[in-house]
Amino acid sequence: MLAVDLHSHTRFFHGRRRLGDLFDPVGVELLTRTAAARGLDGLATTNHDYYTPFEDRNSVSVLPGIEVTTSDGHVLIVGPDPPVETEQGELTPTETVELAHDRNCAAILAHPFRDSSLREADAGFDAVEINGKHPRTSDWVRELADDLDLPLVGGSDAHYPIEVGRAHTAIDAEELTPESVVAAIRDGRVEARVDDWLPHRAIRKGYRFVHGQKGHFERPEVTTPGFGVPPEE
Repeated sequence: MLAVDLHSHTRFFHGRRRLGDLFDPVGVELLTRTAAARGLDGLATTNHDYYTPFEDRNSVSVLPGIEVTTSDGHVLIVGPDPPVETEQGELTPTETVELAHDRNCAAILAHPFRDSSLREADAGFDAVEINGKHPRTSDWVRELADDLDLPLVGGSDAHYPIEVGRAHTAIDAEELTPESVVAAIRDGRVEARVDDWLPHRAIRKGYRFVHGQKGHFERPEVTTPGFGVPPEE
């Protein structure tokens, strides 16, 4: 099994594209160093609405990716040929999935219960993500994946190197390439895993506060531990 973080960012800020382009080589170096220290085999760089190719480094495979801001939420496109740039809010979920498939990439529904209505879209996603910022929603995500009959993957959504690998994906593949990752996702040869290391729990509390203040969290009709009866009951 290969351990891959399918959702990471090379910078801790959004916008300011020129500054970001200058910082990204530093960011990917820090991400891969942390990934190597935590025993990951690879990570996908999925910056918001743009893709920059990076070479493998620090014994970690750097996979091509992009996080597309669709009209209804965020979609990760991971694979050999992601789009170089997308306009925020311009593509519908269905158009985004079609774009991914046309480029031989996988389309992953990212953080479906944060600032997103994508779970209501019949768009043909390849997988659903358990997001490292708030894995306590994992029961909701698992039920959603069951309803959609889709596999689960994990991604840290790291914007800072310390966050790398806090959620990642175990991939059943003999080699780690963009093509093998896409094939494994589509075949369901993947498993989402979450690291409950104490510093990660502390960071997640901070994110919950920030996103809660912004009104980005949503609760589905089903309930989970802490909010009522767990889905399985």
